[in-house]
Amino acid sequence: MLNQIVIVGRLVRDPELRQTEGGKKVTNITLAVPRSYKNSNGEYETDFIDCVLWTGIAENTTEYCKRGDILGVKGRVQSRTYETEDKKRYISEVVAEKVSFLSPAHKSE
Repeated sequence: MLNQIVIVGRLVRDPELRQTEGGKKVTNITLAVPRSYKNSNGEYETDFIDCVLWTGIAENTTEYCKRGDILGVKGRVQSRTYETEDKKRYISEVVAEKVSFLSPAHKSE
């Protein structure tokens, strides 16, 4: 079996570093990835892909990236469930194994 994904997209918002109760550093990001074909209205649609970054990858991405930057993410697709008051919810996300910063470096202000 194989579970690998590579995506390239733009950061939808600035990454924010958090810590779990166990002390692990984590950040969740969303990448906007335009589709390579037009829909029936002649427009390009965009997919929004949720990604989870852990430890060093999370720290570096939070420090060096901001909204609008282009990132390449290599990882695996993971699904999980959680419960709300009214029902059980399912979510799929990419767990990053490697993140490449593809935008030019930001100049200091």
